[in-house]
Amino acid sequence: MLDPTVLQTLWFALIGFFFLAYFVLEGFDFGVQMNVGAFWRRGDAARGTVLKTVGPVWDGNEVFLITGGALLFAAFPEWYASLFSGFYLALLLLLLVLIVRVCAFKWRGKVDSARWRTSWDIVHVLGGFAPALLWGVAFSNIVAGVAIDENRWVTTSLVGLLNPFALLGGVVFVLLFWLHGTLYLTLKVTGELRAAANRLAGILVWPTILAGAAYLLWYQLAHSHAGWTWVPLLIAAVALVAVVPLNRLRREGLAFTATVAAISASVVTLFGGLFPYVLPASNTPAHSLTVANASSTEHTLTVMLVALCILLPLILAYTFWAYRVFRHRVTDEESDLPGSALLEKAKAGYREAFEQE
Repeated sequence: MLDPTVLQTLWFALIGFFFLAYFVLEGFDFGVQMNVGAFWRRGDAARGTVLKTVGPVWDGNEVFLITGGALLFAAFPEWYASLFSGFYLALLLLLLVLIVRVCAFKWRGKVDSARWRTSWDIVHVLGGFAPALLWGVAFSNIVAGVAIDENRWVTTSLVGLLNPFALLGGVVFVLLFWLHGTLYLTLKVTGELRAAANRLAGILVWPTILAGAAYLLWYQLAHSHAGWTWVPLLIAAVALVAVVPLNRLRREGLAFTATVAAISASVVTLFGGLFPYVLPASNTPAHSLTVANASSTEHTLTVMLVALCILLPLILAYTFWAYRVFRHRVTDEESDLPGSALLEKAKAGYREAFEQE
């Protein structure tokens, strides 16, 4: 079953797109949260300013994860079932971390107490680091393969998932998202905080290049099922290396674009090398889940495609509009959120429309 139909291939690519968008957008959220720890000594006000840069957009970025997960369930139910049974503990831990992370964003400012905010800032640091690490470990095991029995049950244990390749993947995800979030900060803050973010990016880029090169080369040589993925791999490498001169020249927008390109090309490398499999079996290749044998029926895929053609442009348009509105820099913790005037106007209109007798 290694000969998928056009619809099955298209849906595999669409699932890859949603995770690509999620990692690009939520990746800098994770990185910004990690920088709460990196800039810890600058005090409570600086940490609040850092978090305010993603305050208006972080929850919108999660739309791509929710949508991608729902589409994965509908388009490839066998893949979804094997993942969520075999990776149950790891994914449950990831879900719990993401829930606590939401609490940190929502509750940090609810009490006017430095100790209260400091406690939630610790959660923010963990909420940035832990999901990046877990995503790296999970995706590395997916693309490298796990042990699967004849009933399509994943038999690799939780300890088995913590293999050297997966752990390296976790480190790479952490470093790449941290660098991505740091470069995002250079676009969103001012003054000494902006200078500090530029200096930190200049430091982070080197271990990211070295670890990323080792990880992608290991994947391409040992686990990839496609030769053409050398192309996006090289694009990812060039993009990461380009961050070095761009950061030194303080071309902040281009440097951030380079990490966007590096993350995008890396996801294409991973998904491209995985095809035509969705979950390779490391023990018995015949037990592998493929794009062809793990998908829904052609009718289901067709109906879903029609619905997605209607909804996806709306999701993309809203995302673009949100980033357009909240594009301005944050000067300090006490400053208004970018676009707050428009937000208050929208709230006032909502109240006027729905509170009338």
